[in-house]
Amino acid sequence: MGIIRLMHAKLHRVRVTEANVNYVGSITVDPILLDLVGILPLEEVDIINLNNGHRFSTYVIPGETGKGEICPNGGAALLCQPGDLLIIYAYEECDRAQVLHHGHQARVLVANELNQTQEFFLQTLAPCGDGKNVEFHNTSTLEKPLAITSKLEE
Repeated sequence: MGIIRLMHAKLHRVRVTEANVNYVGSITVDPILLDLVGILPLEEVDIINLNNGHRFSTYVIPGETGKGEICPNGGAALLCQPGDLLIIYAYEECDRAQVLHHGHQARVLVANELNQTQEFFLQTLAPCGDGKNVEFHNTSTLEKPLAITSKLEE
C-alpha cells in the first residue's frame, strides 16, 4: 500500500525566547519538551509561526534543560522574534498497511506562556478491524505525564 508520513509529535503554541541569527542553522528546544513528545535531537521538524504565518523546516538541537528555551537559529531567526508563538511538528514515515492494522499515536503538548505543559494530548488512529479504516481519537490528559512532573520539579 505504500509509505505515508504521519505526525508523531507536536509542540503547540510554544513561545520564542530568543532568535540567534549567528548560530549555524536549527532550532534550540528545551530537552524536557523534546522528551515529552518524543522528538529526537537532529530530527527534522516543520515550524509554523502563528504571529506572521512563516513556515519553515529545520532540525532540532537540545538547549538547557528546564529553561523553556525555544530559539530559532541561523536563517530561521530572521522569521521569528522573541514572544512569537510557534507550532513545531515532527513526522515519521509509516507503512500504510501497518497503520491500518495496528494504528498510530502522536503526542501533542500545548504550552503555557512559560513553555511549560498546559495540556497534553494523545492523538490516536485505532484500527477498525477490517484492515481498511481507522478511527481518530483525541485523548486529553488532565495531569502531566510522570516524566514531565519529575523533571520540572527538580
